[in-house]
Amino acid sequence: MLINIEMPKMGESLTEGTVLEWKVKVGDTIEKDQTLLEIATDKVDSEIPSPVTGKVVEITGEVNQTYDVGTVIARIETDVDANSAAGGGSSTPKTEASAGKESASIPSSTSTPTPTPAQVIPTSEPKASGPPVTDNRFYSPAVRKIAHAENISMGELASVSGTGKKGRVTKKDMDTYLRTRGTQKASTPVTVVQRETLPSSGLAEKFAASADIMEMDNMRRRIAQHMRQSLDTAAHVYTVSECDMSRIMNFIASNGEGFKTKHSHSLTVTHFITYAVRDALVKFPLVNASLDGTKIIKHRAINVGIAVAVKDGLVVPPVRNAENLNLVGISKAVSEIVRKSRNKQLMPDDLQGSTFSITNFGVFGSLAGYPIINQPNVAILGVGIIKKRPVVIEMDGTDAIAIRQICHLTLGFDHRLIDGAMGSSFLETVVENLENFDLDGII
Repeated sequence: MLINIEMPKMGESLTEGTVLEWKVKVGDTIEKDQTLLEIATDKVDSEIPSPVTGKVVEITGEVNQTYDVGTVIARIETDVDANSAAGGGSSTPKTEASAGKESASIPSSTSTPTPTPAQVIPTSEPKASGPPVTDNRFYSPAVRKIAHAENISMGELASVSGTGKKGRVTKKDMDTYLRTRGTQKASTPVTVVQRETLPSSGLAEKFAASADIMEMDNMRRRIAQHMRQSLDTAAHVYTVSECDMSRIMNFIASNGEGFKTKHSHSLTVTHFITYAVRDALVKFPLVNASLDGTKIIKHRAINVGIAVAVKDGLVVPPVRNAENLNLVGISKAVSEIVRKSRNKQLMPDDLQGSTFSITNFGVFGSLAGYPIINQPNVAILGVGIIKKRPVVIEMDGTDAIAIRQICHLTLGFDHRLIDGAMGSSFLETVVENLENFDLDGII
């Protein structure tokens, strides 16, 4: 039988996705859970595994084209029956959105609900592929029962004209549709969403003869749009402080191996910084807020976004509910974030909900920087390189020069909500938390 591979729904608020790269071609045999293609949403790029083992017989989703969720983008021929492809017996509960069709679930190593883009089509009864599901109509049990009995997918059901209240489809509408269904074309052209992401200044045309012109990839477009939006929205102000990280760095050097043995992941300076920021946000809740016009949104949860450099870009998934985590809990959350980010296992919902962000450009050798606020946050912490320097310290009331591991911390904040006094006080609290970190009992 044929398995229709549909554009999956990668997040609650997402309605479309872009095909970035097919990992197979027509005629290839693919194993279940083997990567089938890579797609992009306006939040993240993700690798999509095949829900079944079979032979790729058709690829309709074109690279760099955007399709609505539910649009068929490929077909796989497989020997499994419909019930097996659906991942179990008939007792498996179905959601309202999936009633009336069998779906083959996509396995995932993440804890996020997995998309289900495969629709099972018996090879003995090919049917028309309807337009992308774009309506939010309610379908009565009677209508759904007819759709199921007649093997009508949700995509095809969306094309049925409704004469009921608010355009709802009635039993009479279904009877009318079924009488004329056989006269319709076998397939309907797929709607491809086209949109320009950034305005053009005409420079590409001007330098076309003397320069290499290339198109931004999906991730770079998202970053460009997001950063431009932030600069157009927030009144950026910066303050910078030095922080003595000697105690923490010495602790990591002495105890890092033991920590990794016990907890199965490395202990890094980012874990300490995230913890110190968390404590400062508890003391300064407005720095953990967002703005909506003249309304101040004071978030109850502290979700610290961690900027992670990935191939050709950057993602900022948050450590959620950091207020409830100790250092070990934060270290586990950060390590998992980094792992999923670099293995392209993030789902769009994994990138939602940050209330404050941290970006560490010091890992690339930068002394300091002035990061753009990650909307809708009102502040962001930039972390510079930790470097040994001679500094003046006081010992027993006498000044002395000592070698210390110093880091520059930069706080970017939105002056619409946070004034200089609060921003500076917040940053100094972070510094104090780091320099006086309680290192007892961490291991």
